[in-house]
Amino acid sequence: MPAADTCSPDDRAEWHPGNPAWGHCDITALIVNDVFGGDLVVGEVHLDGTQQGFHWWNRLPSGVELDLTREQFRRGQTITAAHVVERPPGPLPRRWEEYLVLRERVIKRLGSLPAPV
Repeated sequence: MPAADTCSPDDRAEWHPGNPAWGHCDITALIVNDVFGGDLVVGEVHLDGTQQGFHWWNRLPSGVELDLTREQFRRGQTITAAHVVERPPGPLPRRWEEYLVLRERVIKRLGSLPAPV
């Protein structure tokens, strides 16, 4: 379901089918949030001591952390400084179209989903 057309523009040059989760953590976490609620968690991605970007995942209402895209990190990256962030209301200010495309692909595979938060 994830593909180059839904990858974050910052990561698109490195996206390939062998690592489909690459560049999809933010919109994947939002879709999981649509279905299960809970918290959005963001941490800093570091490689060789330099921050490379951010990584998003979910903390479900039960307290369990669910990260459907962590496997994208295959070069020894570490995630630090995790904190909960509030989901922006309404359409996302960034990556809204990619979110909608990925969400539609999930719906085609799994069936209907709750309305976006």
